[in-house]
Amino acid sequence: MKKTKITANTFLPAFGLRNTHAQSLINSSNYRRRIVSRRFRPLLDAEQDWVVDGGDGVRLQGQYSPQPGDSKGLVVLFHGWEGSSRSNYVVGVGGKLYDDGFDVFRLNFRDHGETHHLNPGIFHSCRLAEVVHALKDIQKKTGAENWALSGYSLGGNFALRTALQAPAAGLSISRVIAVCPVVSPSNVLKTMEAGLPVYENYFVRKWAESLRYKQSLFPDAYEYEEWHELKGLRERTGYLATRYYQFDSLEDYFNGYSIAGDRLAGLMIPATILTSEDDPVVPVSDFNDLQDNEYIELLVARYGGHCAFLKNWKMESWADDLIVKTVKKSVSRPVFIENRQTA
Repeated sequence: MKKTKITANTFLPAFGLRNTHAQSLINSSNYRRRIVSRRFRPLLDAEQDWVVDGGDGVRLQGQYSPQPGDSKGLVVLFHGWEGSSRSNYVVGVGGKLYDDGFDVFRLNFRDHGETHHLNPGIFHSCRLAEVVHALKDIQKKTGAENWALSGYSLGGNFALRTALQAPAAGLSISRVIAVCPVVSPSNVLKTMEAGLPVYENYFVRKWAESLRYKQSLFPDAYEYEEWHELKGLRERTGYLATRYYQFDSLEDYFNGYSIAGDRLAGLMIPATILTSEDDPVVPVSDFNDLQDNEYIELLVARYGGHCAFLKNWKMESWADDLIVKTVKKSVSRPVFIENRQTA
C-alpha cells in the first residue's frame, strides 16, 4: 500500500474552512446545495430515473446521466449512510465528471433517496450482494467497460467491498476511489459517541425519519415504537441488528461489513483511498491498521473533515478534483452512444 501525506502545498482550504466541523457541516448544508445544483445543472437536466435489478426480486433506483454523444466512459457513484444520489457531494463530483465527458450513474442504496417503497425489507450495511447485482445490471444496460466506481463514507466501504467481489462477479471495474470510507464500524460508533453530539444526533434524526416512512409503507411488517424510545446509535443499531437484520449481536453485524485489518488483502483492482486527519466520524487511525496491498493508494490530508475537502467559499471540493483526475487516468476505453440504453 502506497501511503502519501497530502501537504499544504497540495490542499490547503481557504481561511475559515480549516476547521473540521466547518468542513463537515457546510458540505451538507443548503447553502452548498444551492450552489452545486446551479453549477451542475447539465448533469441534472440529463438524468434519467432507472430502476435496476438487485437480484431475488430486489429493486434499486438511481439516476443515469448519459452524454449526448460519445462518452469517455462510465462512473458509478455511491452515497453515504442516510445520504442519497442527490446529496451535495454526489451531485458535486457527478457534475464535474459529466462536464468532463463521462456518463454518470448515481445509485441509491435500498431505503435511501425516497426508494423505501421498492422493497419490503429494510436496509442494512451487509446487503452487498444486491448492490453487486445491480451494478451488473447497470453494466449490461449501459454497455460499459473499464468503468470506475467511487463512494463516500459508508458508500466508500461498499465500493471497496464491491471491488473485492468484482472479478468473480464479472464487473469490469478499472478503478475504485473511496472518500473517507468506513473501515471499522465499531470505531466509527465510538468516535461519534466521544465527539460533538451533532453528528450522532444528525444520523439518529435521519434514521428515525427513514424508519417512520418505511413503517408507513409497510405497517404490518414493522413495529418500531420501542426503537424510537431508545437513546443513541449504539442501542438503536443493536436493536435492529438482532431483531430485524438476523445477527446474533451488534458485534456480529459490525464484523459483517468491516474492512479493517487484512480484509482488503485480496483486493486486485487499483483503489485510491482519500481520508483526512481531522475526520470527526471515521478515525484516521483505522487506516494505519490496514494490511499492505500494492493495489491500494492511501492519501491522507491534514484538513477535509468528513467527505468534504472544501477548497474555498465557492464550495469547490478538492476531493472532486482528485476523483476526476484519477478517473481520467484509469477509464480509457470510450463507450459510444449506440451501446447505451435509455430508461
